Amino acid sequence: MSLNNFYFKDFSFFSLWTFLLCSALSVWTPVQGEVLVIGSDLPIVAAPGDDVILPCHLAPTFDVQGLTVEWSKPDLKPDPSDRLSRVEYVHLYRDRKEVPDMKMASYFRRTELFMDDMKHGNISLKILNVSEEDNGRYRCFIPKLRSRVKAAVVELVVDSNFAKTSTTETPLQTPDPQDTTPTNAGRSSVTVVLLIAFISAVAVAGLIVYFCCHHQNRTHPDDETQKQPLPV
Repeated sequence: MSLNNFYFKDFSFFSLWTFLLCSALSVWTPVQGEVLVIGSDLPIVAAPGDDVILPCHLAPTFDVQGLTVEWSKPDLKPDPSDRLSRVEYVHLYRDRKEVPDMKMASYFRRTELFMDDMKHGNISLKILNVSEEDNGRYRCFIPKLRSRVKAAVVELVVDSNFAKTSTTETPLQTPDPQDTTPTNAGRSSVTVVLLIAFISAVAVAGLIVYFCCHHQNRTHPDDETQKQPLPV
């Protein structure tokens, strides 16, 4: 094997590993300053008749007054009798106002957004007088938000055994519009640690393979070199 070919293979080997590591970082590392839609990792539990708040906000703080905000139940299927398969919303905010025409009948006059706090990125939904029929997952979605995370899901559990409260508007359930700390910061930290561990393992494995191949090339010369005829 010639010296040029050996260096070329080394360069190709390290280029491949560098490309793989950079690709992994570009996929998993969030863009600095990117606005994210954040919900709640924990279910919101209430008793029948309670008024509840489904927390959802943007971090960092971002004015959403001019954007469309959709609250829906993702587990509900469109009405099969509807030829257009239209989606009905729990709450729809568009053109700086609520659009009741596309709202589910069971939520009519029972939902509202915090209009004054939307300029701070608060898109939490308040539901009045909940019942067990309101159980399920709720999705808050901003379709025109320039972000890779445009939606979040919040689960509501209405339990008749849960102690009835006068209101669920507690600090634990109502996000602070000025707070830019994601509610899933702990999960994100774990993801970063696992990612670093994975990249480190890949890098170590690559170095081991490289040194093994390098050692083999040094201890076993090229067959063509061994087969060269002796000078007469």
